[in-house]
Parts: sequence; structure tokens; C-alpha cells
Amino acid sequence: MFKNTRLWAIMLIVAMLGMVFAGCAKTTEKPPLEPKQEQQSQQPKEKEPANKEVILATTTSTVDSGLLDVLKPEFEKETGYNLTVVSVGSGAAIKMAEKGEADALLVHSPKDEERIEDAGIVIGRQLVMHNDFVIIGPPNDPAGIKGKPSVEAFKLIARKKCLFLSRGDESGTHKKELSIWKQAGITPAGAWYQQTGTGMGQTIGVAAEKNGYTLSDRATYLAQKKNSGLQILSEGDKALLNIYHVMQVNPKKFSKVNAEGGKAFVDFMLSEKTQALIKNFGVDKFGQPLFVPDAGKKEEQLGR
Repeated sequence: MFKNTRLWAIMLIVAMLGMVFAGCAKTTEKPPLEPKQEQQSQQPKEKEPANKEVILATTTSTVDSGLLDVLKPEFEKETGYNLTVVSVGSGAAIKMAEKGEADALLVHSPKDEERIEDAGIVIGRQLVMHNDFVIIGPPNDPAGIKGKPSVEAFKLIARKKCLFLSRGDESGTHKKELSIWKQAGITPAGAWYQQTGTGMGQTIGVAAEKNGYTLSDRATYLAQKKNSGLQILSEGDKALLNIYHVMQVNPKKFSKVNAEGGKAFVDFMLSEKTQALIKNFGVDKFGQPLFVPDAGKKEEQLGR
């Protein structure tokens, strides 16, 4: 009798413990999310650009130096746009803008830029970076221009009729070269003055082949220095400052322009991250940056 009573008591305790554990299991088990809750828990996706194709018209120096090889994939990764880079002289890039054939410009021909800005062809023009021009030539320096200011160097080249290679392509570099000849009071002409009609990299190649002088932006010269054998012979004066601006082609003037894409590129170039990339570009390879970032600065601060 006693044994049966104890057995029933034990069975009752086991049954009660089972109910307690079952209850605990039910209270700790999380109910499945309702479809609406699951949808709310997902991270919102960035909106895809309506028109993903962006055309950038730019000077050859930004490509020949390798800068856009670094910036292009960063822009595409950050924004979702596909960037087509058209590398021409600043003059040709500006003509593309005048026809509405580009969405954004990255160029270095300030007077021409101001002209198309005043005409409403471009908007949002911003200072983005600078470097400088240099006069380069053969190591034996037959004109004797080493260490001379740019105007004096041009006078010596003309006086001694030493070979000078001009780009002759209406680019920003060509316009700068012509302004120095003007300051020197010289209209260059004759067998000693030859025009290549090509970009900076190719013009440096011709100057190297013919043992002549030319004007180059510093970035392209450094990128080509190893193969050219030419040396910097004149540098550092105020006339050789080389300023780059970025701008958007005006969508109100050209309906086919990608307004959002053009603005996205301008914003990208002015961002802190991109300015840091520009600041460090070339340091590992050349021991110095090829461009100086200038977003937010005024041109007066650059000594112009």
C-alpha cells in the first residue's frame, strides 16, 4: 500500500515537472516574424540611377597621368553609374560641352571655362585641384634655359632657334604656351617651331625623339619621364600655375544631358574621400603628389 502511494506521488511530480519544462520551452521560443515584420527588418536598397551612363570630357593630362584610372572605378562603385571618359584637349572637351555631347567636364583652361559658364553652357563650376606646368628639354640644354623663368626661357629658345614642340591642339596646355609666347613678345614661326596636333603624352614622345623642348603639365611629364629622357629645365614661376575645374553641362540647355549623373560626378570630385585620393596620387611611385586637391579653396589662395 505504502509502495503504491509513493509510486503515485513520484509519477505526479514527474508529470508536473514535465508540464513546467514544456511551459518554459513555449515561453522562450520566438514566434516567427510576420511577413510585414520581415520586410521592415531588411535594409533599404539604394535607388538605381534612372540613366546609368555618364560621359566625362576631360583633358589628356588626367588620363596620361593615370589619375582617372584610380578615380573612375571609385566613382562607379560609389554611385552605380557607368563612366565613359573622353580624353581630349581642354579645347575639344569644351566644344563637346557646347554641343551637349558630355555630362561633365574636368579641364584646365580657365578663360574658356569662364566663357562657357557665362553663356550658361555649364553650371556648378568648382575648383578641384592644381599642379603646374614645366618646360622640359634635352639634358644638354642647347638653348641654355636651365633655371630661367618661363618667359626668359621662351625668348632664349626662339633667339637660338632651338626646336620647340607645341601641341597645337587648342588644349589648356597649348593656350598656356601661347600666353607665355605673348608675354615674351614673340610670335613663334619657322622650322624650329613645330606643332604635333596631339595630346601631352605623345608630344613629349616627339620632343624626346627629336631632342627638342616642350611645355608639359608636371603630372604627365613625371608619368613619361622614365621613357622620355627629357629634364625639367624651367619651373616654379607664377605663370606656370595649372588649375583644374570640374563642372556639369547644363541640362536646361541640352535635354539629352544626364543631369543627375553629371552632378554626381561633380559631387564625387569634391568629396573628402576623392580629395584624399588626389592628394596621395603618385606619392608611392614618384615620391611626390602629381596634383594638389583644392575643393573649397579660392583661386586667390593658389597665387593666381
